Formats: sequence, C-alpha cells, structure tokens
Amino acid sequence: MAKKIMFQGTSSNVGKSILCTALCRIFYRMGYKTVPFKAQNMALNSYVTKWGDEIGRAQVAQAEAAGIDPIVQMNPVLLKPTGNQSSQVVLMGKPVGVYSAKEYHTQYSLTALDKVKESLVFLDENFEMIVIEGAGSPAEVNLKANDIVNMRIAKMTQAPVFLIADIDRGGAIASIVGTLELLEPEERDLIKGIVINKFRGDIKLLEPALTFIEEKTGKKVVGVIPAIENLDIDEEDSVALENKRNKGSKEIQIAVIQTPKISNFTDFDALNYEPDVSVRFVGNGDVIGTPDLIILPGSKNTLADLTYLKNSGLADEIKALAAKGTPVIGICGGNQMLGTAIYDPHHMEGDIEESEGLGLVNSTTTMKDQKTTHQVTFDVDNLQFLNGQFSGSELVGYEIHMGDTTPNDESVKRCFTITKRSESAIEVVDGFIDGQHQVMGTYIHGVFDNDDFRRFIVNQLRLRKGLEEMPVVFHYFEHKNNAYNRLADIVEEHLDMDYIMSLLKDNG
Repeated sequence: MAKKIMFQGTSSNVGKSILCTALCRIFYRMGYKTVPFKAQNMALNSYVTKWGDEIGRAQVAQAEAAGIDPIVQMNPVLLKPTGNQSSQVVLMGKPVGVYSAKEYHTQYSLTALDKVKESLVFLDENFEMIVIEGAGSPAEVNLKANDIVNMRIAKMTQAPVFLIADIDRGGAIASIVGTLELLEPEERDLIKGIVINKFRGDIKLLEPALTFIEEKTGKKVVGVIPAIENLDIDEEDSVALENKRNKGSKEIQIAVIQTPKISNFTDFDALNYEPDVSVRFVGNGDVIGTPDLIILPGSKNTLADLTYLKNSGLADEIKALAAKGTPVIGICGGNQMLGTAIYDPHHMEGDIEESEGLGLVNSTTTMKDQKTTHQVTFDVDNLQFLNGQFSGSELVGYEIHMGDTTPNDESVKRCFTITKRSESAIEVVDGFIDGQHQVMGTYIHGVFDNDDFRRFIVNQLRLRKGLEEMPVVFHYFEHKNNAYNRLADIVEEHLDMDYIMSLLKDNG
C-alpha cells in the first residue's frame, strides 16, 4: 500500500499543480516509486499517453518529475470545456459525451467516481507514494455534494492534506481561515498543515501573520514558498495563459493567435525558450502587427474559433499578411482552419455544419464522431519551408483531434510520415504545405519540442531577415528536467520536509 499526501488550495491557480510537481521530484529523488493523481481535471491543455489515453497536462508534468511514463489512472476524469457551459467528458482517457455543467454535477460525476476508485486502487498497488492534487477549493458549498476531487478523495484515502494559499494575490490569510471554517470537522481534521505560496519580500515581516494563522486555526504553517520566476514547467490552467502574453523584442517575433477555445498552448513553450525568439499571444483587441511567423494553435471548438477570427477581423488580417509573404503554421485545429472549408455533419462541435476556411491551403476538413488520440513518432523527408529543406527521423509528438483533412490539388505537399502510433508501427502521412512553401499545417502537437526541427524553422525566419543561422543551443527535454530539479530544490528548502515525512510514516 502506497503512502499518500494531498494538496488542496484556497482557490484555483494558487500553485497546487506546481507544488505537486515539486513533491513528485522530491520523493523521486528520495528513492520512492512516485505517481501523481488528480481525480478530475478541467483543462483544454491535455496530453496523450503511450497507450492513446487523453489526460490533463499537469499530471504529465508531474509524471515526468516523478521519472515515469504518464498513465490514464493519474487523471481518470478530464473535462474539456466546449462552450455554452458544456464540457466534453473524457473518462479513462476516452470521450464519453458532452454534458452541461448541471448534467455533469447532478447526473454523471458520481458515476465517474467508480473509475476514480478503481484508479486509486491500481496506483495503491503499483506505487510507493501517491501525490494527490485537489481542484479549486474544497469549501465550495454549492459543489460539495457531488465533489469527486477534494475532500471526498481525502476521506477516501485518509491522506494528510496541506492547504495552499497564494499570498501574492492578497487576502491569503482570510482565505485560509475562511476555507477551514467552511469545512466539516472531519474534513478539517484531515488538514495537517498550511503552505503559503508565491511569497515576495522579507520573511520577518510575514512572521506575525504566520503566528496568527497557527493560533487562529490550530494548523501548522509547514512552509513559505517564494515566488519563483521563470518556472518553465507546463501548465494547463487557462489562467496561466495570461502569463505567456510576452511582448519581448528578440530578433525573431512569432505571433500565436489566442482564440477563445485555444488548446494545448504549451506547444509553443519551446519556441519561446529559444534565445533569439519572442512568442506573443494575440488575443481579442490585440493587433497582429508584422511578425516573422503567425501560428494558429489547436482549438477545442475549431468552428467556433474560426467564426471568432472572422468576426474579430483577425481572419482578414491573417490573410492579408499571408498574401504579403508572412509565413503561417497551423497546429491541429489551426491546421483545419488553414483550408478552404470545414464540415461537421455529425454536429460534433455544435450547430455549425459547414464553414469557409481561411483558404491559405487548398484542403478540406470533415469532423468525425471518433477522436484520434495517439503518441506518435514521425519522419521528415526533404520538407521545403521557405527557402530551406529539412529531413529528420524519429521525431516525437502526439495527436488529439476529431477530424480528417485532405488536400484538394497536387500543389499541396505532405509534410510528415507518422511511423508509430501508441507504440504500434504504422505509415500515415500528416501535414500540408502550400505550393509557395510558406503555409504549413499539421495535426501533431509538440512538433516544436523537437530541437532540430524547431531550429530549422527559426533559422529560415532568420535568413529571410538577413540574419545568420544559429546552431541548436537549446535542448527542450533536458531543459524541462533541469526545471524540475530547480523547482524541487527551492520547494524542499522552504518546506518542513521532516514534519511531512513524520506524517507519512503511518500513512500507507
């Protein structure tokens, strides 16, 4: 039986995912076979396991920190908002339908609880340490009856719970006291400590507040974690996207179009880590300007986001820039938008059955009633982009899409050959590039995580500006591993790990 520890928050975006990631790496370095767990996620940033199961991105980062492959039992329930107060429900990695918020909370959540229990049993039997993450706040009285992610899980596992508050946003002390006050006595007893997160300034000025918290609540403050700049760790919460609206002024400027239903925005993190690249997310009311490259990202609702582009004027702006020679790359839903038309005969995305695309590539997309979810390995053979050519083998990424896209004429060339899907050998072509070699689309998420390919794209942009090419100087996967260690070092220094480990002695 595994030892268990749980982190809950006074609200969303207080740092639960990041602290769980830190603890996964800390326990991994201690020698424990560690696994993360979050019963239910709501996020558009998702990932696919080796076995083709879709789970939340945060648990993937936590799994990487724990030194293991992601598995579906880490996140048995994933809610992907589709609009109109509805979400696609992904149960054990597979979509089971679209439910309104009311339908899910009153009719389905407790049904999903059976799979949550099965997942916990599996993890309990196969790991030594389970790091459990809550969602939002455990004190949302309107949601508690059907909650399957906070105190119900704490009571089920009898895990010691640590309550996290974000002191950087203000009101942290009140949120701690208020949260504890709204819990039932049995729930309150499970909370074994308080963590103050994102602290800036002199700790001595905070000490009276720490004393007050302990005296008022009877709970030990087990750590004050400093605000950590440039974490460089994948996040899934849409709130985190606001932190990515970088307006840097490096040599290469890339504009990512931030649509209302943008998904998998971590696809572009590796680009932004390059020393010569600035990535700017262009949202409602922003001007695209004159970037060196425009990227259309993935979308949970391609047709709705395409309508948004047209109504906002961004579609016309993108087409005008492309006509002047600005390169455009589309990923997944963005790839679908690049074509001439999108059809949705099964109403998978709503009431829109047909929509005219941007017309930058002569291709059409038809939405299907089955979702494609795979980790993939792919080869590239003499891909022509701008004035350069790229070849490479054994590149990696993943697919999450519900449509098929086909070229309409011979001027549209294919980009990639997928050689493996979910550990099975296969040969499938993917991606498109127009006859001018400046508009490219693919279904493969994470394509820019491949160092050589990413540098090839950036170098082509450099050459267009009269700049010299640069060698590969940034290694994405190595960078992520170093980021996990840096995070763990900081958190371990500022948490009372002796106290935490003493609680875990009798747990599991």
